[in-house]
Amino acid sequence: MKKTKAGALEEENLLTQEKFDELKEELERLTTTTRKEIAESLEYARSLGDLSENAEYQAARELQAATEERIRRLEHIIKSAVIISEKKKGVAGFGSKVTIKKKGEKETHAYTIVGSEEANMRDQKISHLSPLGQALMGKKKGETFTFATPNGRQEYTVVEIA
Repeated sequence: MKKTKAGALEEENLLTQEKFDELKEELERLTTTTRKEIAESLEYARSLGDLSENAEYQAARELQAATEERIRRLEHIIKSAVIISEKKKGVAGFGSKVTIKKKGEKETHAYTIVGSEEANMRDQKISHLSPLGQALMGKKKGETFTFATPNGRQEYTVVEIA
C-alpha cells in the first residue's frame, strides 16, 4: 500500500512482467474487439423488437456490464502495477520457485511466489500475501519454518529455491 497525494491508501499490484503484458493484452482486446462485438449484438437484439421480453437483448446487456467492469478492474490493476523482476539468488521471494517438504513426509511440493493477481493453485502459483507465501518470504534452502493452516500449525523445510 502507498499513500496518494490526498493521503488515502492506494493498493499496489505486484506483478511479473509476463502477467502485466498479459493483462494489457486482455484490456486491449476487451476495449477494441469485445466492445465492438457486444455493440453489434445489442444492435441486432434491438432490431428484434420489444426489449422488455427480449432475452438476447438482456443477455447482451449483462455481458456488456460484465465486460465494462472487467475493463475498469484491468485499468486499475495496470495503473497501480509494480513490476517485480529482481530476485535475490538463494532467497525465497517474489518470483521464486520454492520446493518445500512437510515434516515427516517424503513428498515435496513446488510453488512459485507471485502477486495476488497472478495466484493460481492449479499452476502452483501462490500469493506472497497468502499464509504460506508470507511464511516463505526471505527463507533460504535448508531453513525450517511453520505457518498456520486450518488443521493447525504445520512445519516445513525449504528443499530448493530457483
